[in-house]
Amino acid sequence: MSDRIVLEGVRARGHHGVLADEKRDGQTFVVDVVLELDLSRPGRSDDLGATVNYAEVAAAVVARITGPSVDLIERLAELIADDVLLHELVAAVEVVVHKPEAPVGQPFGDVRVHVRRTNSPRAVVALGANLGDRGATLAQAVAALRELPGFTITAVSPLVETDPVGGPEQPPFLNAVLLGRTSIPAAHLLQELHRIEAAHGRTREVRWGARTLDLDLIQYGTPGAATEVRATGPKLTLPHPRAAERAFVLVPWHAADPEARLRVGAGDDGIRPVVDLLAGLDTSGVRPGPAWAAP
Repeated sequence: MSDRIVLEGVRARGHHGVLADEKRDGQTFVVDVVLELDLSRPGRSDDLGATVNYAEVAAAVVARITGPSVDLIERLAELIADDVLLHELVAAVEVVVHKPEAPVGQPFGDVRVHVRRTNSPRAVVALGANLGDRGATLAQAVAALRELPGFTITAVSPLVETDPVGGPEQPPFLNAVLLGRTSIPAAHLLQELHRIEAAHGRTREVRWGARTLDLDLIQYGTPGAATEVRATGPKLTLPHPRAAERAFVLVPWHAADPEARLRVGAGDDGIRPVVDLLAGLDTSGVRPGPAWAAP
């Protein structure tokens, strides 16, 4: 794509680096961002809503620079790219992070990393476990998804502990929701989720029974956008038909993405904010779970 918005030299002070004095004292970071997107519509309409507000992009970059410390500028670049790709209009982004005060130990002009990431459909995956070491199993599932080619994790919710819904008497669950971008087709992604479940001993003899690991594909693509996948087949149903009724899905999903929306009916009127769906549910069976380091 030849159309671009170029934002150069966004500068702020952060505390990123491996060394203790880098984290303690901080230093200046400079970021360049190139957004690839179709600018013909805003070029014709003069409508800000048809493009990406580069002031908002700059603010997000500064928030990352001044935000929680990371060790590597490679990681900082990845986080900035993830933020930009939340804009559905952006087809791809290039991010350059400069670290002009890096502790190189030799005379130098600049140190920088340059990454390019393409946009992909969003996927929402619900995780649950109520057998064995539940927290360890969920962390291992997140790690498996992180290593899955074509899948990039963008957010992981806090853990919640939930009372079982339906099925036989069984222990409480730990649940979480993971968000990602993926180039894997929806049906193949579901197969990968089942493969990860099977690797942790998941069986399906009893419906809604106890399980070592449960990975549900809740939504694929953005509701109302071209990336949205809607399916009603025997092997793939999207969006998940019971997600809107499940507090153990919606509570952690809202924690991971307060702006999340779920399709519950046809047309644009059938797309509802998750926070509105939560308002009509009994969430008394959902409580904060233990802290974890999965993100």
